[in-house]
Amino acid sequence: MLNNIGLPGLLLIAVVVLVLFGRGKISSLMGEVGKGITAFKKGVKDGSDEIENDRQVRDVTPAEEKDKA
Repeated sequence: MLNNIGLPGLLLIAVVVLVLFGRGKISSLMGEVGKGITAFKKGVKDGSDEIENDRQVRDVTPAEEKDKA
């Protein structure tokens, strides 16, 4: 369904959105989208860094179990 939109259709949609919401609203919305993308990328990077730090092998056997072996 969306494969047949083309450039003229996209331009028409852009004009309609601009008329409905105004330039100021759209620019503030795009700023918020940019901040969201930046926060997402930072979260992914922090998560991958945390995974790398946790890859060290740790002995989590309780002390009582270690004495039995």
